[in-house]
Amino acid sequence: MRMPKLTAFLTATAVFASALTLAARADEVHVLNWKGYGADEPWAIAAFEKATGNKVVNDFFNSEQEMLTKLRTNPALYDVVMINAAFNDQAMAEKLIQPIDVSKIPNYADISPDKAGSPMLARDGKVYGVPWVWGLTALAINEKSFETPPTSIAEMWNEAHKGRVTIRDDAVEGVQFGAIATGQNINEIKDMEAVKSKLTSLMPQIKTFWSSENDWNQMVASNQIDIGTYWSGSADRAKTHFKLPVSLVIPREGAVAWLDAFSIPAGAKNVAGAEAFINYMIDPKFYVEWVTKVGAPVSANTKAVAALPEDAFNRKVMGDPDVAKRIQFQAPITDAQREAYLALWQELKVNVK
Repeated sequence: MRMPKLTAFLTATAVFASALTLAARADEVHVLNWKGYGADEPWAIAAFEKATGNKVVNDFFNSEQEMLTKLRTNPALYDVVMINAAFNDQAMAEKLIQPIDVSKIPNYADISPDKAGSPMLARDGKVYGVPWVWGLTALAINEKSFETPPTSIAEMWNEAHKGRVTIRDDAVEGVQFGAIATGQNINEIKDMEAVKSKLTSLMPQIKTFWSSENDWNQMVASNQIDIGTYWSGSADRAKTHFKLPVSLVIPREGAVAWLDAFSIPAGAKNVAGAEAFINYMIDPKFYVEWVTKVGAPVSANTKAVAALPEDAFNRKVMGDPDVAKRIQFQAPITDAQREAYLALWQELKVNVK
């Protein structure tokens, strides 16, 4: 007679404990992003948690492919994911992310129309990505190595910098960089042999390949490199936050541009918390503080950019119409293209001692 009562008690206790666990999880916002990329700034997390009552739990990736793998292998773990818009199409096709109700994200109204209207972030009239920031993969220089900044991408091939050049270890970006160096459209490369030849001639110049912001900054801090490809926001951060002798160069031939956006993964447990987090991340107050304290790419929120000082780099230089004419935004590529780029990249890297 006592066993059924005990069983009922234990069952009720287990259900109650499970409910408590789910309730605790519902107050957490699990974010997947690059490490050191805005969303994990301690002061920002503290402000968001105080304002909303949600607790931010960050996880990180080191490449877009790793990000996609984490979404595939951890369904329903994440509430927010930051995705390069060029990869959104793949995430949508695999149903890794869900439509976003932008009416619940008040700051969305201030996103610049060209970014909000990007076809890479929508499908069938539904929004799958909220534009956050955009920037460039251009050149950055060690100021100790130059009396005057170079103006051409050709500087990477200058014999004076042999063994002191770096480039990001990313097949897609590497091939697109080669396309720019050969005067081609990064999204419609017609002459891959020219790209291969150009990149092959660059390999003797390379000291090493970089994968993270920390890699690049450590090399310039120890005076191991003169020049290399680098992200615009990271170059700003290196100079502003880490006080390194770094300057960004947007070569006359152009640069690779990218748009980063926030999405909500399929099966997210805390959609309301995700919407609140995304709204906070695109808010002008957060952005200005991020730029001022740390350094950041350009906000997709027009009011956020307008809140910067007139001479701010992200307003004066990145907003320059002449710069806008020279940059090429990444578009989605096919699996076949990605495999071809990776095969070429692996072949090239073998020749770097």
